[in-house]
Amino acid sequence: MVNPPDTDGLKARLFARAQELGFAAVGVAPAEDDPVRAERLEQWLGEGMHGSMEWMAARANVRRGPQSMWPEARSVIALGMSYAPETDPLAPGEAKISVYAQGRDYHDTVKKALKALARWLVEQAPGTELKVFVDTAPVMEKPLGEAAGIGWQGKHTNLVSREHGSWLFLGAIYTTLALPPDEAHGASCGSCRACLDACPTDAFPAPYRLDARRCISYLTIEHAGPIPEEFREAIGNRIYGCDDCLAVCPWNKFAETAHRHLAFAPREELAAPQLAELLALDDAGFRAKFSGSPIKRIGRDRFVRNCLIAAGNSGNQALRSQVLALVSDPDPVVSETAEWALGRLTRCP
Repeated sequence: MVNPPDTDGLKARLFARAQELGFAAVGVAPAEDDPVRAERLEQWLGEGMHGSMEWMAARANVRRGPQSMWPEARSVIALGMSYAPETDPLAPGEAKISVYAQGRDYHDTVKKALKALARWLVEQAPGTELKVFVDTAPVMEKPLGEAAGIGWQGKHTNLVSREHGSWLFLGAIYTTLALPPDEAHGASCGSCRACLDACPTDAFPAPYRLDARRCISYLTIEHAGPIPEEFREAIGNRIYGCDDCLAVCPWNKFAETAHRHLAFAPREELAAPQLAELLALDDAGFRAKFSGSPIKRIGRDRFVRNCLIAAGNSGNQALRSQVLALVSDPDPVVSETAEWALGRLTRCP
């Protein structure tokens, strides 16, 4: 296909349209594969740091870069939606749900906006081919975001933005258009290691390297079986995900909730969840409570497992009867975790 003659003008209009659709950050990168990124991915997978996330390894050859997936791609449009929190994610509370999961499911919101932007782009440049992605395909959104200049991968491996801190949901559009690329963003972490030191389970063997097998977000969301006992006390009251390494990043002081997409405003009951209510959930109750939430995808059993660990760590004897009842839960992982939690409560004064 032939590019429109004024790609600079098209790019400017594209950026404006992206902002109208709720994206706080947008940039363009070339679609060529990056052998350095591919090598780092292969090393990470080879060391088993992806844990049980077999989907990471299953399509590693495609995950290497945009043209490994789609040879016709010439540009990548990298986009980010802000979910900057209004309150300190590290403030005390009975139970903690990661900031990203306190509002509506980002997959739905980001994909809807990506599709709208894609339709607009095809109207502006007929004959354009493109593909849209948000976290459900073998796409390395964070390195692509760095290549497109919307941020850089911090020492915690997540994307950091000068304007939006660590609070961006990422999406990407691969296109056959050759758009003028933006300058790649250089790392701006300096000597800071706040994110590394904040991790409760020492999940960072080195800066810019994450061992998912030790990460609380992985353990409470992706890991399906019993959570290893060596991590249970460190998990504390985190029942879905963990924000510690993100929340301590100094760049967050520039993140403004004015840029946050309305869909990601927290639901009150998820910003301050109560363990007694959550421990009582059956499957139907779980599905009803978390309808439209990313939490729904892990299922009742895994979620209650997480709540039992928080209950065991709480020292709250008022939860003892609910924990005891879950010892006989039909799910063996829930039952085992309830026994552990009961033991912890029994040892508390």
